[in-house]
Amino acid sequence: MNIESLVSAIAIYALPVVFAITLHEAAHGYVAKHFGDTTAFVLGRVSLNPMRHIDPVGTILVPLVILLATSWAGGRGMLFGWAKPVPVNYHALRRPRQHMMWVAAAGPLANLAMALAWALAGKLAVVLPENYFSVPLYLISRAGVEVNVVLMLLNLLPILPLDGGRIIASLLPPGLADRYARLEPLGFPILLALMFTNVLGLVMYPMIAGSIQLIASAFRLPLL
Repeated sequence: MNIESLVSAIAIYALPVVFAITLHEAAHGYVAKHFGDTTAFVLGRVSLNPMRHIDPVGTILVPLVILLATSWAGGRGMLFGWAKPVPVNYHALRRPRQHMMWVAAAGPLANLAMALAWALAGKLAVVLPENYFSVPLYLISRAGVEVNVVLMLLNLLPILPLDGGRIIASLLPPGLADRYARLEPLGFPILLALMFTNVLGLVMYPMIAGSIQLIASAFRLPLL
């Protein structure tokens, strides 16, 4: 790895990562507000301003370290990061159990929408006459699809406090949901253990590759 390739990788991935995380968190806050909880809105978190959502460690440092490590190793790792969680007052929702499911699902759905939007941008880069901007636009668009697919699928894992865990908790019967919720403090250590043992990669990579290929086929893009 050299400095030029590192700077190039950062330039390509920076915008997609910031937008993916920002819109993911803003979507949670917007849907919570829609269903009666104004906590995030009052705190200014229903916003497209990245500075309101960026966590210096999770949004910048961790993805950068992963990018450095995987570039140094000559491979491609699973880009991973997080933003400051949007606060949601469960009891302020009009129908807490049902509405919490939609609040949780809003983030991954926002990432799906962004993946499709980036694919459309990539399609424009391909069909428009080749110019100074077409290649950078295509590379950034490809990164945008990848980042949003990874973030969407990762957050759909049925592990609390991830969105998939919140969705599962909303669908379980109340008693079982309460017992499931008690596992939340173990969620992040479990996720880290799965990452460092590469179990997470073995499970996620086929789904990520299949999803990216599906989007690429739908837009007739050579994304892989």
